[in-house]
Amino acid sequence: MVAVAIAVAVCGLVLAAAGVRWRRSRRLPQRATVVDLENETSVDPATDAVTSIQKADLLIDRDALQAIWTPMHLERLARTYWRFLSRVTLGLIHVHYTETERSVVLLAAPLRLLTFQAPEYEMDASRGLVRWRISRGLLVSKRGRNGHGYLQIEVCRPPGDDGEGARARLHVEVAVVNFYPSIASGLSRAIYNVTQSRIHVIVTYSFLRSLTRLDLAESRVGRLSGQ
Repeated sequence: MVAVAIAVAVCGLVLAAAGVRWRRSRRLPQRATVVDLENETSVDPATDAVTSIQKADLLIDRDALQAIWTPMHLERLARTYWRFLSRVTLGLIHVHYTETERSVVLLAAPLRLLTFQAPEYEMDASRGLVRWRISRGLLVSKRGRNGHGYLQIEVCRPPGDDGEGARARLHVEVAVVNFYPSIASGLSRAIYNVTQSRIHVIVTYSFLRSLTRLDLAESRVGRLSGQ
């Protein structure tokens, strides 16, 4: 019941704060265009594990994309995700950093909704990826702890982009994979679908739309600084 109460409270707070944040963000200049927003959410019938993927394409000036296609900017994109989560909830939800973990906290440290292992990075000429493996948290059941599930952001430059034209296409995906929500484990999946799952999709869509401003946050850790 605690997980249900927290999930419902988080949904209400996020929806209320998101309205304020959206009205403010409309005044900011856009440097790219987001197209083809999609949501793919499914449940493995054999394990009840949830996979939720939100994706979109960004149409961005080719020179601007080239300038940010570096490991350092991939790390900054990761930080931008956490900054967005804090901003869209007006600071009610924020991320606590340690050398080995990242915790999504509601109000204060005892309410750790999700705790992740330190991020893993991959990058080459056409693909960049940052992945956080799920360790524990109030919103995840015991089966989904200790790195079995993960959150990741992936950016891809489509094959066949020959460099012609002023704008390039950048594919962005935010995925939660092999996630075992504590709500669905203890009660009904219907409750999870109308609370935690729905708010995740709304927030992630808003995050993808926010990338049109190309306003990447400075990294808190700076692990890939200068690369």
